[in-house]
Amino acid sequence: MDGTVLIADDDRTIRTVLTQAFTRAGCKVHATSSLVTLMRWVDEGRGDLVISDVVMPDGNGLETLPKISKARPDLPVIVISAQNTIMTAIQATEAEAYDYLPKPFDLPDLMKRSARALERKSQKRKDTARSSDKDDLPLVGRTSSMQELYRVVARVLNTDLPVMIAGESGTGKSLIAQAIHDYSDRRTLPYVIANAAALENLDAVHDLLARAKAGSILFDEVGDLSMQAQSRLVRNLDSLGENAPRLMSTTQQDLAKAVESGEFRSDLFYRLSAVSLDVPPLRARIDDIPLLADYFLTKLDRDSGQAKTLGAEALDQMRKYGWPGNVRQLENSVRRLAVTCPEDVIGAADVVQALGPASESAQIRGNIGNERLSDSVGAHLRRYFDLHGDVLPPAGLYGRILREMELPLLEIALDASGGNQAKCADLLGINRNTLRKKITELDIRVTRRRKLM
Repeated sequence: MDGTVLIADDDRTIRTVLTQAFTRAGCKVHATSSLVTLMRWVDEGRGDLVISDVVMPDGNGLETLPKISKARPDLPVIVISAQNTIMTAIQATEAEAYDYLPKPFDLPDLMKRSARALERKSQKRKDTARSSDKDDLPLVGRTSSMQELYRVVARVLNTDLPVMIAGESGTGKSLIAQAIHDYSDRRTLPYVIANAAALENLDAVHDLLARAKAGSILFDEVGDLSMQAQSRLVRNLDSLGENAPRLMSTTQQDLAKAVESGEFRSDLFYRLSAVSLDVPPLRARIDDIPLLADYFLTKLDRDSGQAKTLGAEALDQMRKYGWPGNVRQLENSVRRLAVTCPEDVIGAADVVQALGPASESAQIRGNIGNERLSDSVGAHLRRYFDLHGDVLPPAGLYGRILREMELPLLEIALDASGGNQAKCADLLGINRNTLRKKITELDIRVTRRRKLM
């Protein structure tokens, strides 16, 4: 058996038994007594199989199933429950659980069902890799900003709403557009890309729309269009019929400001931006750098047989860099390091030699340091609401935002106090029992060490 299993059960004995059984079977295991922790793991992309109890201290496992399905549609969930009623089984089925077992369950039977679930998920991955090249899209990221972006993309996939994708060069805007087409119900229809230069031709827009048919069309860097091309584009879009293509656009510019200054037509802006997606720069999601670097190294090994890894100090050095070229620059840098570094493990010195000093990063961090926390939070929340377009975010926003702030606050405070919970509680101004409870709820790993400060 191969894969990572996420176990959520408030019974410590069951967690221990299942952890031992799956570990012996060759799986990696993460076990928790909290549904909040389980959902955090799911949102971070962890796990190939979930085994969850129904009645948990912080919620109902059945009510969590739709959230798991929404965040990770291909993640199988096996429900186990001491509520041995037909309604529990029906509710588990209605919530699209992969399987349901009443407690007390037969461990060998659970292991067989789990093996089938993992095998099915593995086979789906293989089938997808054989049938398309979507796994080559570096749309990976576990940071909250990227996960929220992915969730909004998933919600708008099969709508007819025009999508405007904004972000700096190299952030992956065109890949987002490609994914929207490839995973939508238009995937078998044409996908046409038109840059600003091509749209300057008098008949270009009409010809491109005819080629796209009822598929998708991407206007790449639409902010570079001349006013004449903008006018022609508006006229053509206004004459679209029922079987019109899905409209998508990318831009590095702040088009709202361009509209205010008269450099971009307001009617075209509103026609193309029913849904606005803001792709964050790499420096705003540095925790994704190890994941992206590993992806690029794995791809390089698969394509050319160059098996290299990045050492911990090398990754720390990469985190300090400003990455003005974003993910595209990271990919090129990783490929260059893999070729030029003679050792199997790339070190910090290799990174410094390839990228130079992290002076730009220091400047960026200095700018952030002058910004109030409330301003940063406000900017994040505005981006969060903008990502949803005209649709309100899911209910429960207050609690989600507080959890988003609470986790890094506790982790950083614990690190600053060297893992000493008494000092950390005093630093935060909360009761030590409250801190212990939060550590358990959020599944924070505490390491005691001497802190020199």
